Amino acid sequence: MQVIPSNIRGPLFMVVSTGSYLVNDTMMKLATAGLPPYEVLLLRGAAATLWGVPLLLMLGYARQIPLLFERKVLRRNLFELLAILCYVVALANMQIADSTALGQVTPLIVLVGSSMLFGEKIGGTRMALIGLGFVGALMVAQPTMRGISVYALLALGNAAFAAVRDIAGRKVGAEVPGMIVAISAVLVVLVGSGAAHLVTEQWVMPEGRHLLLIAGAGLFLIFGHFFIFMAYRVGPTSAVAPFYYCFTVWAVISGLLVFGQFPNALAVCGILLVMASGLVIVSLDERRRRTTVIA
Repeated sequence: MQVIPSNIRGPLFMVVSTGSYLVNDTMMKLATAGLPPYEVLLLRGAAATLWGVPLLLMLGYARQIPLLFERKVLRRNLFELLAILCYVVALANMQIADSTALGQVTPLIVLVGSSMLFGEKIGGTRMALIGLGFVGALMVAQPTMRGISVYALLALGNAAFAAVRDIAGRKVGAEVPGMIVAISAVLVVLVGSGAAHLVTEQWVMPEGRHLLLIAGAGLFLIFGHFFIFMAYRVGPTSAVAPFYYCFTVWAVISGLLVFGQFPNALAVCGILLVMASGLVIVSLDERRRRTTVIA
């Protein structure tokens, strides 16, 4: 019996996932100082594999290893690869506020797609709260869209591919463990980024600090993959997707603690709006769940 209801576990997993991804992104940003982006992706994939395979065996999933290459798992992770390849190029050529803002389209696409494919009811109140969360994320990112170009389209491509990834993840069978999906994603991106590096970049010898940062990024990448997959598996999309906006909140915290970037008053208001909209959605879902149980 689950102690925490699914409409709480799903958003909680999403918060942990976005935090893990942000730690990974922070380490990646530090590591790309002096290294080509696809080379960093390749090394991170190797590090994540070295972390992930022993973890897989320790958790007792040795017999499920063939599921790494299950068709629906690979389909989901192909979109993960396309998303990350778009994201890296966009981030390298755009202001981070702009790429972050465009990334906030992801939960909206997920909600519309889930409504169309799975018949999930969103409701006017929830859509309004999701819209407020989107506005809050834009207040934090404060995009300028100077020099909008093909790189902005790549940032939108990242958001679209990430949304399709999460929708495709809903079709992965319950018999496939979340950690299997996470490690499969690591392997797919490892191969794809390796190919991209060979075609577009020259190898640069990494320093010790690069390797330490990449090793840490690989570990948190696995956590991010695992928890975002589990978030959509255990919780309804309408309750989980809005908490993707927490990525922006984590980005502000990272900027403050790591890069010494202080949020202005507008960003602080945006953070509060993101948090408030998410909490109200959870509160509404919990009230509806209790009403259903009583009935």
